[in-house]
Amino acid sequence: MSIYKEILDGLDEKGALHFTLIDPDDIGYENAAKFSAESERAGTDAILIGGTVGVQGELLDETVKMIKESVSIPVILFPGDISGISPFADAILYLSLLNSRNPYYISGVQALSAPIILRWKLEAIPTAYLITEPGGETAAGWVGDARPLPVRKPSITYAYALSAVTIGYKFVYLEAGSGAAYPVDDRLVMAAQKAIQHRIPLIVGGGIRTPQTAVQKVRAGADIIVTGTVLENSEDVFSSVSAFASAIHGAGKERR
Repeated sequence: MSIYKEILDGLDEKGALHFTLIDPDDIGYENAAKFSAESERAGTDAILIGGTVGVQGELLDETVKMIKESVSIPVILFPGDISGISPFADAILYLSLLNSRNPYYISGVQALSAPIILRWKLEAIPTAYLITEPGGETAAGWVGDARPLPVRKPSITYAYALSAVTIGYKFVYLEAGSGAAYPVDDRLVMAAQKAIQHRIPLIVGGGIRTPQTAVQKVRAGADIIVTGTVLENSEDVFSSVSAFASAIHGAGKERR
């Protein structure tokens, strides 16, 4: 079974999913496997591995392998650039930053990486990546040279999400950026879901610091919630992930 199909089956079962984002450069490569195992034990549905800078090469490969040995849930790459890919993951979010000013992040890096991904037989999940306000202040927005989608104009988010579905992407990912001052606004989540109409999953991440906020995003239309920084800063990873995963799964079942 493909990882994408496994995710869709998970959504059919639970209504909404929680993904744990691990940036090995932040938590330490030696801690990544233990962090992932604790997250799985606490109920997270997949591990995303990535970071905007510093996550690459042999260290990334070894980290992915250690995580794979520690968990049974999907291990998915969330690369900041072509350097952030590894043949040892289960799949890769094949990102196109649609609202970047730089065509490199829309289609250039995809062209450069496609032959490598094909050679590795790595499952690629085409993902329309959209950075919203306040993402221009985060590393993802700055490095990706994005024009953040404005909160006061949800129609722009609607149009981008609709274009993603029309083109044929398998995910739409609304991103406020790791450590963002505040998460993706509910109005933008609702606008994106209005365009998608549950034909493909809607992922929302960045700036989500509490389970209550995660539930709010699910109720606004998010199918998958990604948390990273708040978990990295937690003294009890198991308890933190458990709180998020339980709340998100509960909200997903509530809206089914």
